[in-house]
Amino acid sequence: MIDEVNDALEEIGFDPGTNVLTRRQAQVLALREREIPQAEIAAALGTSRANVSSIEGSARDNLEKAHETVAFAEALRAPVRIRIPSGTDLYDVPGEVYDACDAAGVKVTQTAPDLMKVVSDAAGDAVVGRRIEEDLVVSATTDGTVRVRRPDEE
Repeated sequence: MIDEVNDALEEIGFDPGTNVLTRRQAQVLALREREIPQAEIAAALGTSRANVSSIEGSARDNLEKAHETVAFAEALRAPVRIRIPSGTDLYDVPGEVYDACDAAGVKVTQTAPDLMKVVSDAAGDAVVGRRIEEDLVVSATTDGTVRVRRPDEE
C-alpha cells in the first residue's frame, strides 16, 4: 500500500522540497483520498491512528493555507478590485462588477445570476438572503475569473 502511494506521488511529481506538505502528509492524504481508514493507514505506517489523524489534520490545514495564499496572490495581481460594503443588495453586485471590469478592459463571461452565486458561495455567512452583511472585496483577473474575499483575509 505505501509503495503504491509512493509510486503515485513520484508519478505526479511530488517534491517535499517545494511542496507545503511533508512526504508523510502527502502519503496520508493520498491514502485517505482512496478512502483507506486511518486505522489501516496507521498499521501500514507503523504508527497510531491518533498520529495519522494528526498528520491528516496538519496536511489539510497546510493545503487550506496554500489555497488561501494563492487566492491572496491572485487578488493582489487582479486588475479589478472593488469593495462591496455591508448593506449592499446582492442583486446590485453584478452591475458594480461589470462596470469596474468594463473600465479596466476585463471581460467577465458570467451572467448576473452566476456572479451572484459566485459571491454568495464564496462569502458564506457574510451574505444573508440578498443582503451583504460584511464588507467584501470582489476582484477579477485578466482572464475574467472573479474571486471574492473578506477584507480581513487580505
